[in-house]
Order: sequence, then C-alpha cells, then structure tokens
Amino acid sequence: MEPAAQRAALEALMAEQGASFAELSRVIGRNPAYLQQYVRRGSPRELAERDRALLARFFGVPEARLGGREAEGVVEIARLNIGASAGPGRIAEDEARRRPGALSQALLRELGVRPAAASMIRVDGESMEPTLSDGDEILVDRDRREVRGKGGIFVIRLDGVLMVKRLRTAVGGLELVSDNPAWPVQLARADEVEVIGRVAWLGRALR
Repeated sequence: MEPAAQRAALEALMAEQGASFAELSRVIGRNPAYLQQYVRRGSPRELAERDRALLARFFGVPEARLGGREAEGVVEIARLNIGASAGPGRIAEDEARRRPGALSQALLRELGVRPAAASMIRVDGESMEPTLSDGDEILVDRDRREVRGKGGIFVIRLDGVLMVKRLRTAVGGLELVSDNPAWPVQLARADEVEVIGRVAWLGRALR
C-alpha cells in the first residue's frame, strides 16, 4: 500500500470510529500532534511497524488495513467484543473491538467473502439452536445485506438490539425467524431492521 493510501486508510478508520489525532497519538506513545502531522503533512512518510500494530489493535482491524502485510496463508478478521443475541437481545451500546481473529485465505475465497467486509462476532443465547449455539463465533459478510428468495441467517439491529436471526421476506416487511421452535416468529417492517450482514460461516468448540 502506498504511503498516501496508508494515510487515507487511517483517516477513514478515524471517521468510522470517531477517534481523534491526539487520542491515537497517545495510544502509540507519541506527542499529541504526531499523527496529525503524519496524515496532513506526510511526516513521517510511513508509520513504524510498532505504531501500525498498536493502531490496528486499537481499532480491532487487520494490520493490512493500515498498510501492513497479510500473514502468509491467513487473513486477519475484525472481531466485535459483543454478542449477537440469539436470546432475549442485548442493546449494542458497546461494540468495542478486540484482537482480530484469523481465517485462511482459501476459506474466505471459498465462501466468497472479502476480508475487508468480514467481521467475527459471538452468538449469545439459544433461540437459533440447533443451527447456532450459545458461544459460537460467526463470520459476518457485510457485503451481503439484501434478503432475497428464501432468505438466510443475518446479524441485524432492531430497536437498538443486536441479534442474529433467519430473515425471510414477507408481505409488509420481514419475518425474523428463530430456528428454535420454542421462539415465535416476529414480523417487522423492512425500514425498522438494519441488516448488518449475512452469516457465512461459524466456528464452534467441540464439547
């Protein structure tokens, strides 16, 4: 990635997450104006590897997003430190980032998921049993947000609550279906549901 593109990538992440130059400069142990000079004046020309690694960890994104090299054979995937509810639901007020996960490039190609559009998130609750279990970690493809045909499993936000549900189109909106038959089907208007992305893969520890 060219130096100008690296600076633009940092600015884009700052805009996405509402971080300031001074705050980020403190994260990497520099004076408050350090990153503003880097972005605005191109000084230094490139970030030190240590600084880039600290910023990537702060934002919860792969280092490659800031100009670092991808690990050979694997791709780092951003993780959200919050569960997508498959139960009563939780308000997503603290979608903090945590250390990125890693998946093989071959798997992502097979799934048709771009690394930049991928996020990993934990499942909370039992409403999607037996398909998804409490504690499963799922891969969300943010490029795929349109509900078509028979639908699929999506991470959504409804009334401030982050949840994972099977979505189907319905007259007047969307059906929010829980695979666990003990949970009733919900109907919501399409404009009430923010679709974050489609679930493309899940990881599960054997019990």
